[in-house]
This record gives sequence, structure tokens and C-alpha cells, in this order.
Amino acid sequence: MGKRFSRTLPVAHTLMGSLLAGASFTAVAQGEALSAEALDWQPWGKEEAANQLCRGRYVMPSYRLPAEDNPETLSLEASDVDYAANGEALLRGDVVLRRGNEELEAERVFLPADRQQIDAEGNIAIRDGLVLVRGEQAMLRLNEDRATLGNSHYVLYEQHLRGQARQLEQTGESEYRLKDASFTTCDPGANSWQLVSSDIRLNQAEGFGTARHARLQVKDVPVFYWPWLRFPIDDRRHTGLLTPSIGLSADGFDYTQPFYWNIAPNRDATITPRWMSDHGLLMNGEYRYLFEESAGIVEGGYLSSDNGGSGGGANRFEGEDRWYVDARHAGRVNERSNYSLRYGAASDGRYFDDFGGEFGDSDRASMGRLAQVDYRGERWQLDARAQGFQRLEYPLNDSDKPFYRLPSLSANANWQLGNGFYSQWRSNATYFWRDVNEQRVIEREAATGSRVHLTPALGWRFERPWGYLEPRTELWHTDYQLDYGERDTQRSDSPSRSIAVTSVDSGLAFDRELSLGGRDYRQTLEPRLNYAYVPRTNQSELPVFDSRERAFSWNQLWSAQRFSGADRVGDLNRLSYGVQSRLLEDASGRDRLSFGVGQSVYFDDRRIDIEGDADTLPSRTDGERYYQATRDKSPLVTRIDWQISDRWSTGYDWLYDDNLDRTERSSLDVRYRHPQGHVVNLGYRWEIQNFDPGVEASDDSFRNYDREEWDLSFAWKASPQIDLIGRYIHDQTNDRSLEQLAGVQWSDCCYGLQLVWREWVDDNDNARIDDDFNDRGLFLRFVFRGLGGVGQEADSYFEQTIPGYRPTAL
Repeated sequence: MGKRFSRTLPVAHTLMGSLLAGASFTAVAQGEALSAEALDWQPWGKEEAANQLCRGRYVMPSYRLPAEDNPETLSLEASDVDYAANGEALLRGDVVLRRGNEELEAERVFLPADRQQIDAEGNIAIRDGLVLVRGEQAMLRLNEDRATLGNSHYVLYEQHLRGQARQLEQTGESEYRLKDASFTTCDPGANSWQLVSSDIRLNQAEGFGTARHARLQVKDVPVFYWPWLRFPIDDRRHTGLLTPSIGLSADGFDYTQPFYWNIAPNRDATITPRWMSDHGLLMNGEYRYLFEESAGIVEGGYLSSDNGGSGGGANRFEGEDRWYVDARHAGRVNERSNYSLRYGAASDGRYFDDFGGEFGDSDRASMGRLAQVDYRGERWQLDARAQGFQRLEYPLNDSDKPFYRLPSLSANANWQLGNGFYSQWRSNATYFWRDVNEQRVIEREAATGSRVHLTPALGWRFERPWGYLEPRTELWHTDYQLDYGERDTQRSDSPSRSIAVTSVDSGLAFDRELSLGGRDYRQTLEPRLNYAYVPRTNQSELPVFDSRERAFSWNQLWSAQRFSGADRVGDLNRLSYGVQSRLLEDASGRDRLSFGVGQSVYFDDRRIDIEGDADTLPSRTDGERYYQATRDKSPLVTRIDWQISDRWSTGYDWLYDDNLDRTERSSLDVRYRHPQGHVVNLGYRWEIQNFDPGVEASDDSFRNYDREEWDLSFAWKASPQIDLIGRYIHDQTNDRSLEQLAGVQWSDCCYGLQLVWREWVDDNDNARIDDDFNDRGLFLRFVFRGLGGVGQEADSYFEQTIPGYRPTAL
């Protein structure tokens, strides 16, 4: 056994700092490769390996010397120690030195008499829990922030990073230099890629490094070269070039080179030139800022004189300047009040379809504009805003342009009056405006002007564990001041409306214990009864600023509002009844099965439609609209949610007309979730004819149809490294595909690859398909872990379109 000594001595602290400084860069050089064991590599066990990307991990072995009570105490152990008369010491054999978390091993260690320097040689290993460094010779100047280590290998445990350097030296406080260095994140013995440089300098205090004559090697073959490279070595932001994005397809060549500008700790900017051979040079930019009480972002893009593009939309905007801008700012006035500002605009409705920055970003539907401030008191909630948005459609008809709210003021309050009684106040005053030719839209949509809408309410709620009863009355009072511009009209320019909306909602709750298949459940039976009465009031003089008729559904059984917005209140005299039953697992309380069925009985026809005429029913020749307005009963609504097992679940919604013996709408979803990450989703949608009334009956493009679609999506983890993904949406009505997507993702320990093919239809309304756009593309993304990647990031799009899928991060 070696001799053990303990004494206080400053040692090796500066060298450990140098190693940590290079952690983010991942650098290291060329020379003889060390065995995996020498790099503290620990392979996964047989069971663990099945779910891991890497074959193992770096694990620091236990310290050879125990920790001292005083972390500044230096512990020594060596086979032989020779002391000279002048105080020099030579430690030989299996030498171990430890101070705090730092431990050094070597065959020989020389300590001069002044103890200002340590010279070590032979199988040197330095560890501190985060980093391992091995080498043949080392010199540490303890009081000068200088150290040199020759023929070094290093490992960063947490970053899964290893490298080599012919010489590693500390040149000053927090400043380091690596000569003939390289690094990689690949497992030992698997150099799929590495970055090699003749000279790397690291500045820990500033948080960045530089490399000269750096080259990227794949399987020892150089594929990219940088004469000079500047890179971050910690989480601090630094000005410089970011990883480029390169695309090559049938449409041409696409190259993007971002430049990051670290303006200040709370401000930065990214400038991104993008060259597309079929469009030209697109300049994108983003500016971000963060203050104590506010934050914001400004982004935009500009393309001068579009070359016209290629594919199905070629020459659409040839010669035109194309651009977009989106500025957002939000802040806090005080603890009860916040504000938001936003302005977004684009040169045309196809901008993001042609230049979407991220995979799937072409699905952006609008550009918002907002100036808003609110107040949230204990009783009152106030909101003031000016709001609008640009609808991103091409071409965009006047009738599809949205209204601006310039401004919109809201004041809401609630009062609990005791004994179950409560009252509410809802109020809003808005000025609606839009830039359209009044002659090109239908008369009720030609108006602009102000609307004051007041809805005080009084109710009482009696509630017990076994049930509840809630009668409620609202008064809807609305006044308008309208302007029809150049449009000749006989309609009033100051119409008003007052309607009382009355409802009574009630329900019971029964439950019982139940055993099925050896499991304990709690079954509920929850009948519900709802009555609503809204008198018929003529609204044909009122404009349509924000109202749309709601599709019938389970929730509509219990709602007195047939329309969204405030411009239309549908006449209603109906009784809804239904029952819901749930099967709850006793252990977890989770719904294993939920079943509901309900229907409404109408005591009067519904004369109020979007036209607002209280005296006229739809014509009998308009069979479907006439039937919906005069039917005595609603469709029977059925819904089921069933967690079949821990992996399988399904949901079913069915609207069935028991009078005409027909299905009005149905949807079915089947979902599979595997603990290993496999995901399968199958959906079916069917809608009865005349759905989507966006095309008027008088329009030449109008036709009767049923909407029928299939949606299949999956993500299958063929192995821990390989994900197979796909999606297919089929429009059965028009016998065409709306989206086809197929891709593969390879996620290795040190690199990742994502290859996706996608073909899709934009503007996919079923009634009118001659204005649809078909797009397609092949997308490639390649990532070197620890270094960066090339290509568009698509993970967020996959999570959105393939429910339940969580891609392995590249």
C-alpha cells in the first residue's frame, strides 16, 4: 500500500477551470485513440441498452482518496516519496493527489521547493466530477494561472463529449489554448464525425472561443472548412454566424445564412439572408428585447421583385415586391393591469405559403393587429382594445375581409347575492370598420359603424351532491349607429334590439359501486333537463359584424345561443333532455367509459337565421334550410369516449335524425398509444349535404355535397434510433388527397437525420375546389449533436398533426 500524506496546498484548481471552459464547444485533437475504459466509458446493460440512443455513457469512478473536512486540504498517496535537502519532493509509483472535488493520478509528480509548480508525467488522469483529462506530461503553475498538458484526451461526462489535443495550455486567467485539437459526441471507437482545428482559443470570462483552420470531418473525410470560426462555450449569447440551412429540390436551390447580433444582455437581433433560385434574395430579420415590465419582438422579411417562383403557382407575383412585418409588445401597468400591442401585415395572402420559415409554417391563416389594455379587479374586469387582422387568403374577396374593432370597450362584473342568487353584468361598445367596396358585398354586410351591447343577468343556483337547479334570465339590449357608404339602402342607420333570454338548467347525479372483470368501478348516472326560451324579434335591419350560426352539437343542447357574436339572437322555444353515464376507476378516479345521449324538442319554428327576418321562413324549395327551421326535434346527439385499455382508446360522435332516419354528422377516432412511443390515429368525418354555407345558393359554384374525410396518422419507433412517421388525409367527397406525408427520423448518439416528403392542398373547402393550391416538397434535416445542424425544424409540426407523438429531439 502507498504512503498517505495530508497537507494544505493550492493545487490543480486552475486546470479544472480550463477543462470546464471548453465544455460547450466540444473540441479535441488527433493522436492515438484511448480505450473506452480509459475514457471512463460504461456500456449499458442488456435491458438498459434497448431504450438508449448511445451504447453507453461516461461515468466518473469513485474517488481513490476520501474527502477531507477542509476542502483546501491536499491529500497525497504514493508508493515512494523522495525528499531533497532543499525541499524538493519526488513522488513515484501510483501517485494520487486530491483536493476538494479534484483528483490527479500520475506515475511521477515533482514538487519544487517553493511549491509554486507541479510537474507530472506518465498516465496522467485528472477528474473533478464533470470532466476527465488524460495525458502524458503536465505542468501546473499554481500562482500564475498557467498550465500545460501534452498529448491530452478529455471527456465531458454530462455533454457526452470527448476529444484530443496535442497540447492543452492555460495562457492566463480563464484563457486557454488547444493545439491540433478535435472533438466529437460519438461513442468511443465510432468517429462518425469530428471537428478538427489547428488552434483553438477559449476565453471563459467572455464565454466564447475561436478556432483557426477548422474543418468538419465525416468518417475522416473533410466535408466543410472554416478559415476562422468563433463559437460560444457557455449559455451566453454571442454575435456571429449561426448554422446555415440548405435546400435542394425540383423548385431550385435554397440557402439560408442567419447572423446573430448580441446587442445587449436584454436585446438581440437575428439577420437572415435567404437565397432562393426561383424567387431571389429574401432578407429576414428579428429583433427581441426584454425589460423589467415589458418585452417584445419585431420580425419581418422583404423580397424585391419576385422572380416568379416555380411549380403550380409560378409567375403569380412575378416582378412584385413581397414582404411581411410582425411586431409584438406586451407589458404590465400594475399588478392588476396589463397591456398588449401587435401589428402584423403581409404583402399578399400567399406569402407564408411560399416563404414559410419553418416546416408547416405555411398554415398561418392571418396577421393580427391589436392595441389592448385590461384591468382585473376583485369585482370588475375591464378591457379596451383596437383589434383587427389581415386574412391570408389569395385571392381574397371583399365579403371575406374581416372587420376591425376601432375601438372595443368591455366592462364585466359578478355579484354573489347570497342564498344561491347571483347577478352578472356584461357590456361592450365597439366601432366596426373594414375597407371594402360596399357595392360588392350583400346589403347586410355593407354597413360599418358602432354597436353598444348590454347583457345584465340574474340567476339562482341550488346545488347539492345529488343534483342542481339553475334558472337564469339575461337581457340582450343592442344599439347601432351605421354607415352604408355609397350603398343605396332602405335599411335603418340606427336600429336597436332588446330580447330577454331565459333558461332553466337542472341535473341529477346517481352513482353506485360496480365490479367488472375483477376491477372495482364507480358508475354514475347523470340525467339533465334544460329549457330555453328566446322570443322571436325582427333583426333584419341589423348588420352582421361578428355573428355566425353555430353547428349543432352536444354543447348546443344546453345553450340558449344559436349564434356566436352579438348581432343575432336566434328565436328559441325548446326543451333539451339527455343522460350521461360514466364508469370511473376507483383506484385512480379516471374515466374509463363515458356515454351520453340527448335531444331537443322544439315548440316553435326557428325563423331567425343570418338574415334576421322574423316573419319569413326559408322557401320550401330550399329543402334543407326549410327543414332545419321547421323540424320538431333536433337530431339525436350521441357521444362515447372509451379508454379501452392503457394503449387503446376511441371516441365517437353521432348526430342522427330519427324523423328522416338519416345521419346528419358523425365522427370516429381510434387512438393507439404504446409505452415505447408508438402512436396510431385513425379518424373519420362525415357531414350531411350543404355543410359549409360559405358558398351562397345563388353562387354559380354552389352545389349539394356531403363532406366525408379520412385521416390516418402514425409514428412508429422501429428502434430507439429510428422513427417512422406518416399521415394521409383523404377527401372522399372529391376523391382526392388533402395531405400526404411520409418521413423517417434517425437519431444516433452523435448525429440525427430527418427526411420528410409532404404533398398538401391549400384552401381545402369542399364546395369550391377550382381555386385550391397543391404544394409538395422533400425536406431534409441533418444534425451533428453538440455542433449544430442543417435544415428546417419540423418537430412542432409533427406534434400538432400526429396527436400523441413526441419526436426524439435532434
